Amino acid sequence: MASTSDIRNGLCIRYNHDIYKIIEFLHVKPGKGPAFVRTKLKSVTTGKVLDNTFSAGHKIDDVRVETHKFQYLYNDGEFYHFMNEADYTQIRLLESALDRPDLMKEGEVVTIQINSEDNMPLSVDMPATVILEVTATEPGVKGNTATNATKPATVETGASVNVPLFINEGDKIKIETDKGTYKERIKE
Repeated sequence: MASTSDIRNGLCIRYNHDIYKIIEFLHVKPGKGPAFVRTKLKSVTTGKVLDNTFSAGHKIDDVRVETHKFQYLYNDGEFYHFMNEADYTQIRLLESALDRPDLMKEGEVVTIQINSEDNMPLSVDMPATVILEVTATEPGVKGNTATNATKPATVETGASVNVPLFINEGDKIKIETDKGTYKERIKE
């Protein structure tokens, strides 16, 4: 058993007969009344996100997890297949278990949290940023770099990302995986 002082991003807990991963939290100490922790929880089974408030000192049932590095191999339409980099065993996960599957390209290394009690995969953590090539976008116009105007672009994984006007097909761009937003162009 843990308490609210142990709450951190990525912690998996049992709540309402399900396992949830904490994706955001905020300790609040109001001027009047007791302190509390405001959290945003994501179900690892359904992907549903809910807001919850725990009073300070509240006991929470944390789930013991192990993290392993896995390499993304391919998807067959229904399942995403991964290979453990340590022992080469393979697992497959439903798309609902992944946060941003549209930004994963084959060969990408991700961290998968596995429940120690029953060896069930709980969540997939992608790297903070990924580098992908732009496969389709409108041609850029010289001089359109001063404004914050953007245009849609399709990257090699099929995802659509808004990019600045000066990005062209064939450019490699860095994308933040948590928001799915353009970060910068990669110079080769």
